[in-house]
Amino acid sequence: MHERLNNRLRDARTAKGLTQADLAERAGVSRKTINTVENGVFVPSTILALTLARVLETSVEDLFQLPE
Repeated sequence: MHERLNNRLRDARTAKGLTQADLAERAGVSRKTINTVENGVFVPSTILALTLARVLETSVEDLFQLPE
């Protein structure tokens, strides 16, 4: 099963006033990783998804959902 993930990472990041580089630094990953997740090229691991949610003070479900 290969479904695209509904991804609200960019919206959550910009709502917090963060650049990709800011979020990457806080999450301990590269800016390129943030870019590829935002663009749907890379599906984040559970640990990365949880880390991003924590940094952005939201839930994983608010960042990523399976399509209906």
